[in-house]
Formats: sequence, C-alpha cells, structure tokens
Amino acid sequence: MEDNYCVIMGGGIGSRFWPFSRESYPKQFLDFFGTGRSLLQMTFDRFAKIIPIKNIYIVTNELYAALVKEQLPELQEKQILLEPARRNTAPCIAYAAYHIRACNPNANIVVAPSDHLILKEQEFLQDVQKGLDFVKYNNALVTLGIKPSRPETGYGYIQSGDEKLGNFAKVKTFTEKPDLELAKVFQASGEFFWNSGIFLWNVNAILEAFEKFLPDITVRFDLGKNLFNTPEERNFIDENFAYCLNISIDYGIMEKADNVYMLCVDFGWADLGSWGSLFDIARKDDNSNAVLKKNKMLLYECSGNVIALDNPEKLAVVQGLNDYIVAESGNVLLICKKEDEQRIKQFVADAQMKYDKEFI
Repeated sequence: MEDNYCVIMGGGIGSRFWPFSRESYPKQFLDFFGTGRSLLQMTFDRFAKIIPIKNIYIVTNELYAALVKEQLPELQEKQILLEPARRNTAPCIAYAAYHIRACNPNANIVVAPSDHLILKEQEFLQDVQKGLDFVKYNNALVTLGIKPSRPETGYGYIQSGDEKLGNFAKVKTFTEKPDLELAKVFQASGEFFWNSGIFLWNVNAILEAFEKFLPDITVRFDLGKNLFNTPEERNFIDENFAYCLNISIDYGIMEKADNVYMLCVDFGWADLGSWGSLFDIARKDDNSNAVLKKNKMLLYECSGNVIALDNPEKLAVVQGLNDYIVAESGNVLLICKKEDEQRIKQFVADAQMKYDKEFI
C-alpha cells in the first residue's frame, strides 16, 4: 500500500459548464449536487479510502493553488503540484511522474480527472486496486474501459483485443469521438468501450513510454531530474514547464504504445464534462426536468430541461421550455438548447471578445 500513489488532475477551466464554471472558480471546485463537497473533494474522498493521504497528489494550474489548499487542508503543500501554464494531460502526468519517482522509484500510480462521478464506489475501489496490483508486476499501461450503455458521441472509445493477461485485455485501437452511426456500430460490436480517462501504471513504465514517444518532454524534465522533491523543484518547473508540448496522454502515448491493457469495468461512471452529461445522471421530476442545487421552481408546460441557479433563495418561474439549459450564476444567465450545448465554448469566447473578462 505504501507504494501506491494517486494523481488527481484538477487544472482545467471547464468552460462547457459556464456560467457556473468560471476561469477564477472552475467546475472541479463546485458543489453541483448540494452535498457540501466539490467534485475535487469527492474525488479525493474516494481515493483516500485505498491510497495513503500522503501519497495523493493534485496537479493543477498555479491560479488554483489557494482553492486546492482551502478545499483539501489535509494535503501538505508539496502534494499540490502547480503548473505555470496549461499544456494538456501529457506534461501534467510527466510532471507528477518525475516528482513521484523522486519520492519512491517503485511507485504504482492511478491517474484520474477531478470531475468524474462514480455511483458504485465500492466496485470502483476494487477495480482500482486490481489495476494497481496488476501494474506492480507487469510492464503495462492500463486504462479503465466502460461498457457503453448507449451510442454516445461525446466519448472516446477503446477497442479490446483478443490477447489477455488475466482480466486485462490488450488494447487494439483508440478512437476519438465518433459520429452517431459509428457509435451505434461500436456499441453493437461488443469490442468497444468508453475511454474513462482513468489510467494506472508503474512510474518506471510510464516514464519509459515518455522517453520513447514524447522525448521532447523527457529531455526538458531531465534537465532538472535531481531537483524533483527538493526546494528547487518549483523554480525549475516555473522556468521549463511552458516549453513542453501541448498534447494529451492519449495522443502522445496511449495510442502509440504496444503495452496498453484495459480492464472492463462497470461502476456507474459519468464524465461530468457538460450540462448534458449532468442532466443524464441527475434526478428528474415527472416531466424529466432536472432541477439542481435544491432551487425553488415553478415549472409550467416544461420538460427535459436542466435548470440551475446559484441563489437557493431565488424563485424561478419557467413556462413553455422543452429540452433547454437554464443556468444562472453570478452576473450571467444562460438559456440554451440542450442540443446546442457544444456552442457554449463559443458563447464564452464571444462574451470575452465583447466584454473582456467581466463575465468569464
């Protein structure tokens, strides 16, 4: 257990959850379900049941250092790894791996986003433990694959191969978000699984993969390999991190490596990447309206809407809306068709262009 580590990636802006998610206070720090715990805190709570707290690291943008410290006072400052620039998941994971190897060269690591919802927590923890045990003895990069329950076009897919090591199947291909027809084929085939974005590996296995497939990143980090887990680490990262390639771990390594394995899981997973994904798993009234955060509502001739107000004392009266997003937070009210939610990023960009950062 002392060799098991967790890296929680929590540096994104979450612009698809605008206006609740803002650049200064993004979605991972929000309590979407009125439980008193943010998405980040829920993720931490989950892993703390099987990973020693001293072995849990948060990688986040330096803008959010104070928020992480406020929400997770259990962590020491050295457990919060700060990125001075946004460079996607590969540099984020490399940074964490170099730091952890300096602490423990035998470390087995689970890497997870900070914004996932897990409904069957016990099953999830059992699967994570299986993965940690597997990578301890096998030179493998493991991903958790979710059996698709619908032809989803918003997720990436993993194709399972015939070769197996116990419960772990060798991955044949990764496929980015498909169109609806291809998603239907994927679901019907039984070979394709949703890419959960949760990974497990031994620290040496992932750093070997970086050296092979992303040498530009390892060359940069190797300049300061003796500085990790020392007081000089922060200065080194501040000076070098921004020079790393802006690339995801999927594109940079997982799609190229020949030692990638998948564990097929079913623990009630949802990637809370958008209002639509939140609507899918939220409780709904008799007309399929999802009212979040215990808001006060009077709804007339309304169905299929997701409605969220950040002021629990405000009464919202809504009439005649079907399949809309209604979200009010701070100085922004958003009313948008659910089917057009992919345009929210453009709305954010337009608001910034017209009003600078007043509403971002």
